[in-house]
Amino acid sequence: MKLKWLVPLMMLSFGLPILIAHGQEEGSKAASKKGEPIVAEAADTTDEAVVKGDETSKIEEAIASYIAAFNDRNAKKLASHWSPDGVYTSRSSGEQVVGREAMVAEFSALFEAESVPKLAVETESIEFISPNVALERGVSIVTHSEDDVVESTYSVVYVKRDGVWLIDRVTEDVLTVVESNYEQLKDLEWLVGEWRKEGDGFRIEVSCRWTTNKNFLSRIYKVYNEGELESSGLQVIGWDANNKGIQSWLFASDGGTVRGKWSHRDDRWVVQSVASLAGGGLGSFTSIFRPQEDGNYRWEKINRVADGKILPNIEETLVERK
Repeated sequence: MKLKWLVPLMMLSFGLPILIAHGQEEGSKAASKKGEPIVAEAADTTDEAVVKGDETSKIEEAIASYIAAFNDRNAKKLASHWSPDGVYTSRSSGEQVVGREAMVAEFSALFEAESVPKLAVETESIEFISPNVALERGVSIVTHSEDDVVESTYSVVYVKRDGVWLIDRVTEDVLTVVESNYEQLKDLEWLVGEWRKEGDGFRIEVSCRWTTNKNFLSRIYKVYNEGELESSGLQVIGWDANNKGIQSWLFASDGGTVRGKWSHRDDRWVVQSVASLAGGGLGSFTSIFRPQEDGNYRWEKINRVADGKILPNIEETLVERK
């Protein structure tokens, strides 16, 4: 049995107060159907809410006791919070720990280690399935060290025996941490938004968004000539972990592609690009972006070469946010 699975699971019995409104609504509906005075039903519903509130408090007290026992490394006291035939099941491994004796053995082994993790939880809900059964859902946070933190979603079934709420079943899932390159790309966040540039008979529109998890910036552009869509394309900007730099990939509607390498220099971003032209040729150019204090940016394209021919530069122009 791997202790790393047991730790986040055993911490699952840490709840917070919840509001019990469902019983009040159902009580009012029942009163209306039966034709009974709503005032009388409201009183009954209030009593039910008070009872549930009291039971919630009892569960919270058990939770507080459980946390204290864990932090005090008291294996027997921890196991006493479980029903005699309580079962923990790890959804990730499928392994089970059954009964108080097994719990004591597992906790004792854990507490003999040099470093014992700290426990925290974020309870999402507590529901009363019946007067003697309650369900808690939430997230457990087990901290072994500053750089070793395990988060798991969990569900705990409590049963009430002789007036005491005990843990009967626990299941958990270790959360998958999705890596993000946002830290490497956040200096380009000023690109996010809707942009527009108009001239004599033409109009360029650019829309920039973060992709899921902020791993890439996605820029879609459209070029209109005399009101008609002339060309369009998609540019994706991301972090190249192998080369430790920001790169972009552009796919044009005519079939051409452009790969760019981004670098930050003083007040500007310089993008050195190599193009594979739709007709099979090659090209290269350098784009320069200068963010402005008013939220707009200035842009120019220099060192333009296509199929070995030098092309004129595109002079700096202001691109405005819509």
